[in-house]
Amino acid sequence: MTEFIVHVENRPGRLATITELLSDAGVNIEALAAYGYDGEGILRLIVDDAATTRRVLAEAGLRVEEHTVLTAFMPHAPGALAGVTRKLADADINIDALYVLSTSTDGIEVAISVDGSPSAVPDLPVTGSLSS
Repeated sequence: MTEFIVHVENRPGRLATITELLSDAGVNIEALAAYGYDGEGILRLIVDDAATTRRVLAEAGLRVEEHTVLTAFMPHAPGALAGVTRKLADADINIDALYVLSTSTDGIEVAISVDGSPSAVPDLPVTGSLSS
């Protein structure tokens, strides 16, 4: 799974334009965080089609970064997230962002954007997957 980080001017319509481009290309957004800071808009998104997203954003001339994303399912229990984040910290893997993908009475599915190689991610006390 891949996270795309798009840097744009923080002005009306930028988010609408980007999401329309992705929609027109048939891309479904699975997770999103967007915020503005000091005149810059940051859009962080996880999508169902990384190749098409990569092409659409490149054709639009946007400045984009990509990060590896780990997905994990954890129980609703005190310390579940602490255990995952401690394992990553102890392996010297930086967490760049964390998204809640879904919640249910069985637990929480999260996506964790990490710096580093997928092979460096330790075995975690959760079920999940890692792909780049």
